[in-house]
Amino acid sequence: MATPHINATPADFARTVLMPGDPLRAKFIAETFLTDAVLVNNVRGIQGYTGCYDGTRVSVMASGMGMPSMGIYSYELFNFFDVENILRIGSAGAIHPDLKVRDIVLGQGACTNSNYAAQYGLNGTFAPLASYRLLRTAADIADGMGLRYTVGNLLSSDTFYADDNATPAWGKLGVLAVEMEAAALYMNAARAGKNALAICTVSDHILTGEATTAEERQTSFTEMMELALKTAVAMEK
Repeated sequence: MATPHINATPADFARTVLMPGDPLRAKFIAETFLTDAVLVNNVRGIQGYTGCYDGTRVSVMASGMGMPSMGIYSYELFNFFDVENILRIGSAGAIHPDLKVRDIVLGQGACTNSNYAAQYGLNGTFAPLASYRLLRTAADIADGMGLRYTVGNLLSSDTFYADDNATPAWGKLGVLAVEMEAAALYMNAARAGKNALAICTVSDHILTGEATTAEERQTSFTEMMELALKTAVAMEK
């Protein structure tokens, strides 16, 4: 059953999907880490692959940039393709002084300046949270891998270039880093009764100006990729 954005069937996808924003990062993960990887979607250049990692079937597909794009792809995967778990793996800009470039952040929650939750007609503010089992599993695996990581809140922003320059203020409330997709993913997972977690690598530091290149973001954040793949395997046990 194809959708307007995914030309595949439910059988083409594994129960767990890794979702980088960049289609080229999806391609890199499939070619570097998966065995017998097959391209299962390429509508609009949003590449999706399914293969095996450590004997477990895993899929990886790009989400594109921003909450509207993540909202479409994660909704379709959860609701039309029988996907149970989505692990966002992406880059984030640090807004907390204790973080360093290339640190990993596990997003236990996703604050947002988006109006995405308005669709639910709630008389209040919804708090988008990661699925605890995914979060706990990823943290335990990160400990075993000896990774430098922090668990805390992300800020999912609708604006990359903003006139108000308000992003650093979120850091005063302990928010660790800013990205653009996690809140929509967490809300879609909650609505569908599925599981989601954002695992982000700090690609730049808004407070210090330190940054990585586009090529480094595409191909060198391998610790985050391996952490997500190992988490996907653990979810099948």
